[in-house]
Parts: sequence; structure tokens; C-alpha cells
Amino acid sequence: MHPTSIEIAGTVLFALALVHTFSTRFFERLARRQPRHAGAWHLLGEVEIVFGFWASVMMLFMLLFNGKTAVTEYLDSLAFTEPMFVFAIMVIAGTRPILRLASALVARLGRVIPHRGSAGMYFCALTIMPLFGSFITEPAAMTVAALTLQAAFFERGISTRFRYATLGILFVNVSIGGTLTPFAAPPVLMVASKWGWDLSFMLSTFGYKAVLAVIVNAFLVTLMFKRELRSINHELTDEMPRTPVIITAIHLLFLIGVVAFAHTPHAFMGIFLFFLGFTSAYTKYQDRLILREGLMVAFFLAGLVVIGGQQRWWLQPVLSSMSDSAVFFGAAGLTAFTDNAALTYLGSLVDNISESFKYALVAGAVVGGGLTVIANAPNPAGFSILRKHFPDEAISPALLALAALPPTLIALIAFWIL
Repeated sequence: MHPTSIEIAGTVLFALALVHTFSTRFFERLARRQPRHAGAWHLLGEVEIVFGFWASVMMLFMLLFNGKTAVTEYLDSLAFTEPMFVFAIMVIAGTRPILRLASALVARLGRVIPHRGSAGMYFCALTIMPLFGSFITEPAAMTVAALTLQAAFFERGISTRFRYATLGILFVNVSIGGTLTPFAAPPVLMVASKWGWDLSFMLSTFGYKAVLAVIVNAFLVTLMFKRELRSINHELTDEMPRTPVIITAIHLLFLIGVVAFAHTPHAFMGIFLFFLGFTSAYTKYQDRLILREGLMVAFFLAGLVVIGGQQRWWLQPVLSSMSDSAVFFGAAGLTAFTDNAALTYLGSLVDNISESFKYALVAGAVVGGGLTVIANAPNPAGFSILRKHFPDEAISPALLALAALPPTLIALIAFWIL
């Protein structure tokens, strides 16, 4: 393929955005050293800003060289449903009634499994929540799991090493835990309709492998930090204000409504606006809505959509030239540098590919979905919620990748060998 100047510029800017993603702590340090311009440095130090910022640069470049019509036509050709959906579902899933319900479920299950107390709650949060993402969608599962882990463990003074290990497991388990159904994981959703993957296919081909890998990952990290977990004695649900059953039920209906219309923006955004009106009418049953966090994550994903749309010229030929085994391991590696849903979508455009190639592409994409914050669409939601508990309120990309590597290897084994 012969790339256009805009495609080349888009790829260069994409590479700069990746470098920027790995350099956010540098900008935070600049903010402390140069307080006069601290605001600008803090802005550039926000991971959620990165792809939106570089996408804006790309739009400015396109405007100068191709004109306004080219910019509007390009933006009109893109689908921003996913950023809008993640924003809506993240805000609803982060409300007190939903969080209390999820926490009560985790706490109750934590009492009946062999590892009781905090260890049991921790294990359940890293298994039940990610697997439940196959039904309420991965962004909702990530939001609820991150908020639950924050209240139960991250605010309890756990070690930084424990925090990175937890975040790595959470990202990986959510990425693979959404593969029990054809509609919850973004990389599966991109291809399920075209390739005819229904519920029975997902359960028999991906589901049992995902369940096994999620359980093994959560068990190993629970075992590794059992001493720290023993020092945490609390009942999370006792510390949260009680919510009337009817209020919780209404919140669940809003959540189900947004999930049911996940592919129809004007429908789920209408439900979301109704939800905002309801919460303002019953403020005593609400904590602060995570509107800022949701908007930041949506901005991040929208920027990824804009700048990622210019990567087809090199990604698609690379994928089409690979063997089944190469595409599995290649997709697991490539997804660390580009959204896994974009990766599977581009692979779906390749004609006359085998069933084994299709499986290898999607399996590799979901397996590698925990290695970086940009690897899987729900990751920025968890990142936004939990990053304030890390030094300088910044999560090191290198340490995150290192923490996510062991559970990624377990997922690789489960999805390739079983």
C-alpha cells in the first residue's frame, strides 16, 4: 500500500502519542520544578489527555493541508459510539447504589470460599467482577471492580507493589473475562456479527478458557499477598450508607437500559440524561458522580479513534501476512500499542481468512489487553479511578506492563494450549 501524507503524519503522531503515554511522570516532575507553568505540565501529564491532544494536532495538520471539508468528512466517517457508551456506563456503574450492591455480593461470596475475610473479598473482586463483565459489558465491570478495590484495599495503605500487581491482574482479567458472550468485549463485538459468533460459540471456544485463566490469576495474586491481606480487617458494606431497595432497582434498570442500547447512541444517551435527572432528584442516595473521570476517559478513547483511524495502511498488511501462530502472539504484542478492538476490526477486513486465523486474532487481542492503558477500551476507566493511589498520582507504564506480564502469560497458555 502507498500511504498518503495524512496517513504518514497520523502514524508519526500516533508514535509520538505512545511516547507521550510512557512519559507522563516526566511532565508531573516538570510541574513541580516549574510552578509558573504547572497547569500546562499537569495537563500534559494526564494520560487521559494524551490521545485527545495528539488527535487535535492531527486534525489541525489535516485542516491546514486538506481543508475543512476533509476534516469534517474524516470525522463523519468515524464511529464515536464506544467513547460515548463508556462515559455513560462508567458514570452509572460508579454510583453508590450499584457499588454497594456489587460490594455486598463480593463480601458475601468472600465469606463462603476457603479464603475468607479480606483475602476472599479480594479474590472475588478479581474474578466475579471481570467475568460479570460478559453480561454488563467490560467498561461497567472495570468501573465497579476498580471502585470496589479502591474502597476495600487501595485506601487501606497497601504497598505500591501490591497496587501494581492488583492493577495488572484487573486489566488482564477484565480483558479476557468479557469473552463469555459476543457483545461485552469490544474486540469480540467488532467481529462477532460478521463472523457469526453467537453465545454458544463464545462459551465453547473462549468462555471456559477465560474462566480458568481469571481464577488462576486471582488465586496466585491472592496467595502472593496473603500477609498484607490478613492485616486488612473490615466489612466494606458496613461502611457504606444504606440505600433503599427501590433506588437500587431503578439504578439497575438504568444500567440495563444503557447496556441494551449500547450500539444506539441517541437511545442510551437519552436514558443517561434521564438518569442524571433522577440522581439530582434523589441526591441523598448519591455520592459525587464521576462525571469528570468519565469525560476524561471518553476524551482519551475518542482521541484513540481519531488517530487510530490512520493506522490501517500498515496494520492490515502486517496482519494479513501472518500465520495463525504468528497472528496470535503478534496480536498479543501489537495490542499493547493500539486498541485491541481496532486490531480485530482491521483483521476482519482481510478477505478469505480461516477459522483458526479468526480465533488467533481475537484470542491474541484479548490476551494482550492488560499490558498497557491503551490496550483495551475499559482500561482508562480503571486507570482514572485508581491512579491517585500511586506515587505522584501517576502509574508507571513500565511497572504496569511488568505487573501484567505474569497474568498475560497465564492467559496465553490458556487460550493457545487448551
